[in-house]
Amino acid sequence: MEEYSKRQNKVSRLLQKELGEIFRTESLNLFLGAMISVTIVRVSADLGFAKVYISIFSPKTPVNEIYNLVNQNSKKIRFLLGNKIKNQIRIIPELAFFIDDSLDYIENIENLLKK
Repeated sequence: MEEYSKRQNKVSRLLQKELGEIFRTESLNLFLGAMISVTIVRVSADLGFAKVYISIFSPKTPVNEIYNLVNQNSKKIRFLLGNKIKNQIRIIPELAFFIDDSLDYIENIENLLKK
């Protein structure tokens, strides 16, 4: 596993906090009311790119449909993020979203172990 600098860790925590807030406030407008939480943010060494891992909880809409909405609105999400952190960071990173399925993976292992 690669080492992260203190700066990368600070930026990734900041992005995780602010993106979580954006997903919470914009849920009804952009994501059909789905609850989206940011589980991990990995920032590149130059701070220009961020991999954002999200968990999606939606009782009505399929997860892949919500994921597609997140990707369709990625420019708007980056814009909202830029407005929030423009005084704290010089470059607003490009965002790439990935579904964090670690909870499903853990649940699957637990079910296999019960048998």
